[in-house]
Amino acid sequence: MTTPQLPPELDKMVRRFQRASDPKRRYEQLLWLAKKLPEMPEAEKIPENKVQGCVSQVYVTAYLDDVGNVHFNGDSDAQLTKGLLAFLIRGTEGLSPIEIVKLAPDFIQDTGLQASLTPSRANGFYNIFKTMKQKALLLAPAEDNFDALDSKSAGAG
Repeated sequence: MTTPQLPPELDKMVRRFQRASDPKRRYEQLLWLAKKLPEMPEAEKIPENKVQGCVSQVYVTAYLDDVGNVHFNGDSDAQLTKGLLAFLIRGTEGLSPIEIVKLAPDFIQDTGLQASLTPSRANGFYNIFKTMKQKALLLAPAEDNFDALDSKSAGAG
């Protein structure tokens, strides 16, 4: 069951993967998404943009548009991982930094992809998402940034 708080595009993508009960069909969807991912300039494939904790080489960049929404770009040397990256980029496209930061990773489980992925790839999927959230947080206006951090630590005392 999909979490109702998901942004519309991410919800649509999760549902699409839920409908594909066959692991082979899920792989085909990931490979299709990988092909649709825009080219990432080689100059952006630098250590600061590398996703840590992935077996594959994965890079992600983020920038804000004129109205303060986040746009990601990325690349991977492995097509399935590139598809996972494309899934996350497409699903979070045009959200505000705080909308991205507040997204819980539960939707990853909802896709059903874990059953089709090796443990290291499934872990990589989470690491890509975590990196995207960190990059979004860095783009958040200072007051939003403080609020997001403050709400995370509210129950920690």
